[in-house]
Amino acid sequence: MTDTPKPRRTRKILFDAAPVVESAGAASILVERFLDYVRHERGLATNTQAAYRRDLRDFTAWLAGRPPASMTVRDLGDYFASLSKKGLARASVARQAATLKTFYSFLQLEGVVAESPADLIAAARRDDVIPGTLSPAQVDRLLASPDGGSPRACRDRALLELLYATGCRASEVSTMRVGDVHLAETFCTCRGKGSKERVVPLGRRAVEAVRSWLDGPRQAFAARATGAPIWAVLSARGNRLSRMRIWEIVRFHAERAGIPPDIGPHTLRHSFATHLVAGGVDLRHVQEMLGHASIATTQRYTHVDAGRLKAVHGKFHPRR
Repeated sequence: MTDTPKPRRTRKILFDAAPVVESAGAASILVERFLDYVRHERGLATNTQAAYRRDLRDFTAWLAGRPPASMTVRDLGDYFASLSKKGLARASVARQAATLKTFYSFLQLEGVVAESPADLIAAARRDDVIPGTLSPAQVDRLLASPDGGSPRACRDRALLELLYATGCRASEVSTMRVGDVHLAETFCTCRGKGSKERVVPLGRRAVEAVRSWLDGPRQAFAARATGAPIWAVLSARGNRLSRMRIWEIVRFHAERAGIPPDIGPHTLRHSFATHLVAGGVDLRHVQEMLGHASIATTQRYTHVDAGRLKAVHGKFHPRR
């Protein structure tokens, strides 16, 4: 009895799939097709699409007119070596490797390459060090920086409390709507990567700061906009507060609080997770609140300081 050949897997193409001529412009054409693919067929988040575009722009610049299909494992190794020589962090190189793996998988799907040379690349592992984590005392100083009763101070106080209370990314707070904030029930809904929703509790101080903002100055800010803005945190003109503006606000108050200003919203996210783990919160719960797809990503926060380890050892070891 002979085996019945399996039908070839096909998929619907949402864009012009005409053959690509291997020329100086081939790489750019393939990149645009790939971006159409991740936007229309995979529905990836806008920030993920932007990261892919940046990474592939760097890659095509390095190609200098050579077609992507001609690349070998050794060629890609040279590319990653060039990134390291530029001083890119291991996390950035690892992200570039992930981008090229996805890009070359798409080229396989399109029949441009038979095998993906990126599958054989072993990029440097991400750093296990948690960048820019603040101590609880530093967090207290930062959150106390927006003092006074001005509308902007009220807005900034709510923003900082929200970032630290939830561990949200700047983009998640930027796109958070008023309807996502449930102060009576002390939780909010966050939309993370891939538009995945998660529920994160809100502490008492965050609830008080956000309520003061929503019931107070936000109404005046919203009145300056065209229509009725739905976003929880607004700019002075009543528009959605951009991710970059959130970075600027965090850095401004960090400088006021005497904290090195080279921090950002992600520093509060790292601090949120580190302080929860150090306080004994189960790692699975922290993973859920951060919206990590893998527990391995959350495990970085188990690297607590040596002083705490000594205290735990001294308290619980039978031969202390």
